Amino acid sequence: MSISDKIKAKPWLGWVLYGATVVVVFIIGLFASTIIERRSESNLIIQNVKPISDWEPKNEVWGENYPREYQTYLQTKDTSFASKHGGSATIDMLERYPDLVILWAGYAFSREYSQSRGHYWAINDIRRTLRTDVPQPATCWTCKSPDVPRMMNQLGIGEFYKKQWKDLGAEIVNPIGCQDCHDNKTMSLRISRPALVEAFQRQGKDIKNATHNEMRNLVCAQCHVEYYFKGKEEKYLTFPWDKGFNVEDIEKYYDEYEFTDWTHKLSRAPMLKAQHPDFELFQMGIHGQRGVTCADCHMPYRSEGGIKFTDHHVQSPLNNVANSCQVCHRESENILVNNVQDRQDKVFELGKIAAGTLSKAHITAKTAWDNGATEEQMKPVLTLIRHAQWRWDFVAASHGGSFHAPLECARILGTSIQKSQEALNLLTEILMKQNVKLPVQMPDISTKLKAQQFIGLNMDSLYKAKSVFINDVIPMWNKTANEKGNNIKDY
Repeated sequence: MSISDKIKAKPWLGWVLYGATVVVVFIIGLFASTIIERRSESNLIIQNVKPISDWEPKNEVWGENYPREYQTYLQTKDTSFASKHGGSATIDMLERYPDLVILWAGYAFSREYSQSRGHYWAINDIRRTLRTDVPQPATCWTCKSPDVPRMMNQLGIGEFYKKQWKDLGAEIVNPIGCQDCHDNKTMSLRISRPALVEAFQRQGKDIKNATHNEMRNLVCAQCHVEYYFKGKEEKYLTFPWDKGFNVEDIEKYYDEYEFTDWTHKLSRAPMLKAQHPDFELFQMGIHGQRGVTCADCHMPYRSEGGIKFTDHHVQSPLNNVANSCQVCHRESENILVNNVQDRQDKVFELGKIAAGTLSKAHITAKTAWDNGATEEQMKPVLTLIRHAQWRWDFVAASHGGSFHAPLECARILGTSIQKSQEALNLLTEILMKQNVKLPVQMPDISTKLKAQQFIGLNMDSLYKAKSVFINDVIPMWNKTANEKGNNIKDY
């Protein structure tokens, strides 16, 4: 029996088919209307884009064209999130881990070291930290502001690095933002700092050949890497990747170059200060090896209406598990967070042992010097201390290393502990020859203040000097910046 015959036999069936057709047509119409509306919205956005000038450092200017990205970027002001081992909350790391004061004796980090906050606070924090009261080159501004490419273009790269940090206080005023990562005309991801490009060139690579997915890592790798200031006068920002990316490769590079960040006040060891080798360690972990990018987890995609955009609230994925982690992982949020913390706990446990052993080695070395140890006796000890602390710091300074590459971090910390213990064994032999009573009595460094007093820091004097700087110099910088039109509206 044909359909027409069935309808004649059962007239109600025709009405059912008619109704179903009307519903289907209506739904298709809704979809079409929505698509047209979303395309119109996208076209309207494109049509309303205003030209952005070259080297434009003010983020709110870019925000006029890209309000969704800008509004999410402003959320990096929020410093309320604290995970078990990180987040954006302000944490006094010297108070939490007093051994760090001993490890950095003679270096500005022993004065103050707090957990990094969001990108929005980059300028505020570098201005106010006690570390910048020590004379610093302008190179220290490099990763803090989109004003840096503007000033590099104006002064020349080498001349920018040669200036003093305080010389550019009224010029470097806008916090990390749009121009740091985007081309002002095409919005394509771009590299705005020369050090990364130069590091690739020395390896025979052209960064212009990087894919879009690789650029989602590389724009972060402009800053979240290990680096040093090359040259006594030049202070040229350089990435020490010529021999490779791992801790031993970079250590060998520094040793051959005979580079030293500072001489330790207690042990007199020629020290290396790791910066934040996040990119290096990330490549050694499973996510990096599987092609996951920094942006995938720290800046996941969002949708608003028909617009898909990147969330510019750069933050810990643990504060955004649903969008950062559960896009790939199907486990519950509790399970995922517990998995992360379990790996981090083990790395931090090893890190605490490494720091404690290093602290003991520095203090014991001081005892050996005080009792007449010779340069010849101490040379192998100091090399071991240098290498042990470099390894510890390579892990400690990487913001996410305990998650990005927990196995590599554990391996590095294990070799740090080994080298510190070897240094202590040699020191024991030296002290026995000196007839020093063993074991060496360790001072009370149970708090930040006690540790700072032990290494000879007058914190009251340092805080007083910084207060003068904050109340007198910074307002002057802001006034000059506003007169030049450099400053942002709400900073």
